[in-house]
Formats: sequence, C-alpha cells, structure tokens
Amino acid sequence: MSELTATSAPTKTVDVAGTPFAYREVGTGEGVPLVLLHHVTAVLDDWDPAVIDGLAAERRVILVDLRGVGRSGGTTPDTFEAMADDTVAFLDALGVDAVDLLGYSLGGIVAQVVAQQYPDRVRRIILAATTPAGAQGPAATGATLQAAIQQATEQGKHPKHFLFFEPSPAGQAAADAFLARLDQRTTDDRDAPISNETIGAQLTALTAWEQDTSPTGLAALKQPTFVVNGDNDTMWPTATGTLRLAQLLPAAKLAVYPDSGHGGIFQYHEVFVQQALDFLRN
Repeated sequence: MSELTATSAPTKTVDVAGTPFAYREVGTGEGVPLVLLHHVTAVLDDWDPAVIDGLAAERRVILVDLRGVGRSGGTTPDTFEAMADDTVAFLDALGVDAVDLLGYSLGGIVAQVVAQQYPDRVRRIILAATTPAGAQGPAATGATLQAAIQQATEQGKHPKHFLFFEPSPAGQAAADAFLARLDQRTTDDRDAPISNETIGAQLTALTAWEQDTSPTGLAALKQPTFVVNGDNDTMWPTATGTLRLAQLLPAAKLAVYPDSGHGGIFQYHEVFVQQALDFLRN
C-alpha cells in the first residue's frame, strides 16, 4: 500500500488531447481503480480525507479535476455528455481501461452518463447525493448556493454548514469536523480555486439535467450500483432524487443515513467507507 494519504499525495497532471488535467492518486496499485468525480464548485481539496484514506486502504483511488476545474486547463463544458467524454479521455491518457466510479452530487450525474455512454469502461458505480434526469433540485442549485453564502456570511460560518449538513446539533458538529478535515492539507500543493466561468457552465448543465424528463437510459445499466444519501437532502431532495434513482436502476443497493443531508457520506464517513468497500469487494 502507498504511504501517501489524501493530505500528502502530490497533485500531478496528464496531457488529455493537449489539455493538462490535474489529478491525485492514493492507495494500492492493484485491481480496478476507483475514480472519484466531485460536486459543483469543488476542486481536489474538497474531498474528505477520511473518505479518501478509508477507500485507499483497499483500492487505488484516483481524484480528478475535469476540464476547466481547479488546476486543469481548458474551458469547462456545459453538458454532462461532454464531461463524460472528458472523463473517459482522462482514463485513456492514464492508460486505464475499466474502472469503478464514485460520483458525488454533480459528479454522480457525470458517472451516470459515463456508464450509459461507455458501459464497457465501468465495472461498478457508487452514486452519492445525486439525482436522475428530470428530478427536482439541480435547476435551483445556483440560488441555493447564493442563499447559503448569504446565510454563512451573516452567521460567520462556512456555506457547507447549510448546504451539506442538518441544522441539528449532530449535523453542525459533523460539519465542523468535516471542515477541519478539509484543512488538514497544509502543503503548498493545494488545488486552485474554481472559477466563476466553470461554476456557470456547471449550473447550465444542471438546469438542462432537471429539464430532461426521460431518464430512460438508467434502466439499461447492468453495472451493480450503490445509491447513498442523507435522509433530508435539501439541495436535491432525497425522496424525488435518491430514492427515485434507486428505483430506476435495475441493480441498485440503497443506503440512507439519518439526521443528515447532502453531505451524509461525510457525516457518516466510517459507515459509508465500510459499505462502499463491501460493495466494491463483492
């Protein structure tokens, strides 16, 4: 097993058809790699080290900034089909064939599209805090972000206190612990912040995703899928997003965590890591 951790793994780049894509690797080099795709506005440093290091105990874990995100070059596309193409082009550049995918939030949408457009490249899928096409939530993401930023400014907190976690004492304690873990990377090798142009492209893609009322491609997916979220995701509602997603997928396992929201996998990171490894292992 590599001695590198989520907070010490260097940021590397690989040429993807003339564009540098930033990425990090942690964990063993054996077996099918696990590729992580992150949420709207996120860069590499937004992944929870507890989740990364937990998964890396058994897997080769690869984190990537897609086109235009963080330190990656180019301009972020405004469709999930193009983001899926970029994901596979990145895998080609690394010389990686089949992978497992963990897509969180927006990354979960990208993972769905990759699995539909490139089914031979995906072995198993974990979809966390995400939603099928046509479900309520994604189109309002921009307004939700702005409201959380305003609330955070007024209360002297981080927006993720409100976006990812419940207002309960347990939820806010989990938010504090999560944000403290994100600050553990103290090297000069932190990722670049996301640009407003990239956020705009991501929001455009999310709006189109909600307006797409025919998520019929999911029924054809043969890959085993683990669908997971908190029980009260106020960004993309659990009932119309997570539960609907599990219903549409023919080979889905479902986990819903209590007193938690969009960041449920971070609040219950120990449980999630164990469930994810069990799912990927079997």
